[in-house]
Amino acid sequence: MPNSPLHYSHNKQSLTILISSIILKSNLKISSNLPKMVPQPEFNGWLGHDASAAEGNMTWGPYTPKPFTESDIDIQITHCGICGSDIHTLRSGWGETPYPCVVGHEIIGTAIRVGSQAAKERGIKIGDRVGVGAQSGSCLRDDCEYCAAGEETHCPNMVMTYGSRFADGSKSYGGYADFSRTPGHFVVKIPEGLESEDAAPMMCGGVTVYAPLKRNGCGTTAKRVGIVGVGGLGHFGLLFAKALGAEKVVAISRTSAKKADAEKMGATGFIATEDENWAKKNAGTLDLIISTVSSPNMPLSEYLSLLAPKGQFIQVGAPEDVLPPISAFSLIVKGIKLGGSLIGTPKDIEDMMQLAVEKKVKPWIQTVPMTEANKAVVEFEEGKPRYRFCLVNEKNIEKLANRAAI
Repeated sequence: MPNSPLHYSHNKQSLTILISSIILKSNLKISSNLPKMVPQPEFNGWLGHDASAAEGNMTWGPYTPKPFTESDIDIQITHCGICGSDIHTLRSGWGETPYPCVVGHEIIGTAIRVGSQAAKERGIKIGDRVGVGAQSGSCLRDDCEYCAAGEETHCPNMVMTYGSRFADGSKSYGGYADFSRTPGHFVVKIPEGLESEDAAPMMCGGVTVYAPLKRNGCGTTAKRVGIVGVGGLGHFGLLFAKALGAEKVVAISRTSAKKADAEKMGATGFIATEDENWAKKNAGTLDLIISTVSSPNMPLSEYLSLLAPKGQFIQVGAPEDVLPPISAFSLIVKGIKLGGSLIGTPKDIEDMMQLAVEKKVKPWIQTVPMTEANKAVVEFEEGKPRYRFCLVNEKNIEKLANRAAI
């Protein structure tokens, strides 16, 4: 019955399948010939060409990032905090800087290109809000005792986010810029509940104090915690000491000018070193001290006297000169441990951000347009931030918003 409705229906169905197959194959062929829709960022940023850059003489211009590999992530930068390290590096305060240099290692932005290896390791995809701190590389070898143990900050092949060189010889550039190209291992997802301008300064400033507080028992074995310096780092120290559960949080500053602010940040006590007999009055009252100041003239011996037996003093501020001398008896008599701490690992950053969300940690941030970076670094050096500056790339925020609306 070749002309029956059933036969017609069958032929029609077969024809439909055939046509669909032809169209599908055609589309696949066309698609395979189309260029991949991968954004091609233009890498421009605030370049320091010599030590005068720290005086507000950076120039906006292009630079060449490391070659992209499948372990990398390209980030369109929306925010970048200003850190004291930026100023030291711009003026070659910690050694000769490899100019030209783009500083900034408190980076927040949107992932616009994700290598296959980076996606597999970090679970990051295009469009995710991500961040980068002060470190952008290490050997990551299984036979490296530090990388294998998750202590990348101690790897002898550590690469800083700016002013360093990757294994292929290419220079690292920071976040006073439009884009960042960073090995994915050192890129972290930013959780919901943190504003970008708050998260940015946490990438270095926050984790620099969070990591030693956590590592040295703040809130557990160290119930009484002192924070030396109420500045950008110190204010994070007060916030996180409280968030970690310290019963006593003491701000230590030269004068009482910031006492009210410190108390709002969580300080339960305040020591002004300009006061008479300040060290004697507070001797032996703290279990752990984190020092954020970077003055070679700080009263280090007196700070140590504030510690109880078996107390710990951790230095995170890095002066361009040497630390002041101390008597060995400052350590011996009470069994004091004197140490230091450098930034934090990607895991430290992730843990810190989770704590910040859970405890509603709100840093004191002032935002500044990225276009005013020169003015901002000068004002930063003058001590004007209350208590941290964050550069905002308004141009990129608008571009990302427009892209999302399409």
